[in-house]
Amino acid sequence: MPTYDYVCDGCGHAFELFQSITDKVKRTCPECKKRKLRRLIGTGAAIMFKGSGFYQTDYRSESYKKGAAAAKKETSSSKKDGGDKKSTSSSDSKAAKKSS
Repeated sequence: MPTYDYVCDGCGHAFELFQSITDKVKRTCPECKKRKLRRLIGTGAAIMFKGSGFYQTDYRSESYKKGAAAAKKETSSSKKDGGDKKSTSSSDSKAAKKSS
């Protein structure tokens, strides 16, 4: 929720108000109770995304997610088998050539 700056044209009272974007603009001054309050235009009305969790990969397509999950399964299954099959077969063939 953004913070808005307000100023009263009747008494000059200025303050910040933390309110929802959907809330209506306040018109009555909390000090003098006159309906001369106006909201100032400034940087206080911006939405700021702070913290972690806003990444480009958060909103990937379903096809990308399925492909990534399949690749992950392939990687984990090859680790369970003891590594890359090409490297074990080539080392076996080298050992067979030496013994011949």
